[in-house]
Amino acid sequence: MTVRGALAPLVRGSTWRRAVFLLLGGVLALPYALLVVAFAQLLTSTEVPRPLGYGLLLVGVGLAVVPVFLAGSRALEIAAARALLAVDLPEPLPGHRVDRETRLRAALWIAMHLGTGAAVLFAAISAFPMALVFVVGLTGIDTGAGPGERFGPFDPARPVPAGLAGVALLVVLGYAVAGLGALAASMAPVLLGPAQAERIAALEARAVRLAERNRLARELHDSVGHALTVATLQAGAGRELLDTDPEFTRRALRAIEETSRRAMDDLDQVLGLLRETDAGRPAASTAPQPTLAGLADLVAAARAAGLVVESRVDGPLDALPAVVSREGYRIVQEGLTNAARHGRGPVTLRVGVPPDGLAIELVNTVRGGTGPTGGGRGLDGMRERVLLLGGRLDAGPVGDRWRVRATLPAPRKEPG
Repeated sequence: MTVRGALAPLVRGSTWRRAVFLLLGGVLALPYALLVVAFAQLLTSTEVPRPLGYGLLLVGVGLAVVPVFLAGSRALEIAAARALLAVDLPEPLPGHRVDRETRLRAALWIAMHLGTGAAVLFAAISAFPMALVFVVGLTGIDTGAGPGERFGPFDPARPVPAGLAGVALLVVLGYAVAGLGALAASMAPVLLGPAQAERIAALEARAVRLAERNRLARELHDSVGHALTVATLQAGAGRELLDTDPEFTRRALRAIEETSRRAMDDLDQVLGLLRETDAGRPAASTAPQPTLAGLADLVAAARAAGLVVESRVDGPLDALPAVVSREGYRIVQEGLTNAARHGRGPVTLRVGVPPDGLAIELVNTVRGGTGPTGGGRGLDGMRERVLLLGGRLDAGPVGDRWRVRATLPAPRKEPG
């Protein structure tokens, strides 16, 4: 090992940051040291009754120990370890109850932090200045040490041995701080890391966030995809009939305008929800979500786009729970979008509300006798919607036709 390699730990930026972390522990240990001195004087004083002294001691010990076991103290130590020790520790979950084992590990860490920090702080205000005095003496500068003054075994009157001892002391202090800092960095994940319950809670929270983002992605895909399909069909039909049927072209442009406006509203809403989830806040939609109450408008928009739809509704749609009605609307919307993209000829739509749920069926002829092979994102989104509600989706060719059948369980509620 070269001299440069041997001295590398003393000049690394990480060593200095870890030294600051250790000194922070020493600063936090100062009140405890003052308490020890105060109670030592109190208990050795003959003017204070012993029962009163011991009672105050118990109160002082309680006040000193309680902060060590607080969840907030652990959170502060985690923040300091992440910033100064460069340890990748997850943030404590807000609202999560810290178990006893985690509190004990955190208390042990805090005790070690205070102990090692006190030692480093003591060295910084005692051994470090003394070593500097010895090193400065090598330059011939008068350090103010009088004849016969000694610092333990070291005599400033003999500058060369004292200076070499000062250099050695500084090197030893540097390696000690580097070693203690490295030890703290290696022990932080063990003593401050999350417990098993915290890991499970973090995974569950992450799964919830991912599920929410997937739900928003489905909403965006279904809403904007449907709008683009309708606008494309309307634009194509309007272009073909621009000269022969100007009135139809005007209606097509009006439908494109209305569909695009609704798509922009949906896009703005979904992007707002995504910003909330990225900022760590739960997504909370304030805009009304489309439900099967708007089924007639949805079918009318598809017909206005040139899609022939034969629709029939059996049962009261307003008797469905809101979540089932919302998901049912999106399933019908995506089914009509797929029929417009991949199908030809009329689309048969059946929506039934049996006593135990919701049944949706869409049937249409497909181009070339094949449908959206592999499911596509649209069918995948429909499957996810159905499975999340505990339902069933069947999609596939039936002869030269493509059929999508979805059943969703839903407790029946009385209309009105």
